[in-house]
Amino acid sequence: MFEGARVKKYQADLSAGSLMLPESRIVARLLIAGVNDSEWGHAMRVDNVLQKGSPATAIRQARLIRLRLESVSSSLWPLVASGDKEVATQALFAAALSHSVLLRDFVMDVVADHVRRLEMTLAPREWEQFLADCEARDPAVGTWSESTRRKHLQVVLRILAEARYLESTKTLRLIQPHTHPDVASALKDAGEQRLLALMELHA
Repeated sequence: MFEGARVKKYQADLSAGSLMLPESRIVARLLIAGVNDSEWGHAMRVDNVLQKGSPATAIRQARLIRLRLESVSSSLWPLVASGDKEVATQALFAAALSHSVLLRDFVMDVVADHVRRLEMTLAPREWEQFLADCEARDPAVGTWSESTRRKHLQVVLRILAEARYLESTKTLRLIQPHTHPDVASALKDAGEQRLLALMELHA
């Protein structure tokens, strides 16, 4: 459930992957099926359902996807599992926003602010200013290595491009978002109006 917590704690786990639509569809189907821990482990390690080069990679990515999906109502899982690409991607973006305070604050503080001011291109230097603001709220951000900070920027930009908030990770040109009615309806029904408002950059 999307919360506007006063105490910020920024997790450095975004680097495990962007929205990962194909993998997320598989994880969503497993969650819908209600697999137990043993079945989950077998699917990742033995069946290699995510088709990764190593079990460690599969487990790391599956864990992040699962945390994202479990942070929103299970009513959104079928949209991820079997919705068309636009619907599934937007549902995943909602889940990523709900799970990651870092992504959520970047969208709220930087992306939405740009769109409100009709400044439709991001500047890479804004990431460091954003992280400085995050560090003021959570000093642990100051311990992140330079490579971690760069990797998180790359993943955040990829997520925004995949969700069609950015034209591309090269141009960094912002696009006014349009939430699919199926996603908007699912979020409203789940009581996630604040999350929907953020996706529409009204937060």
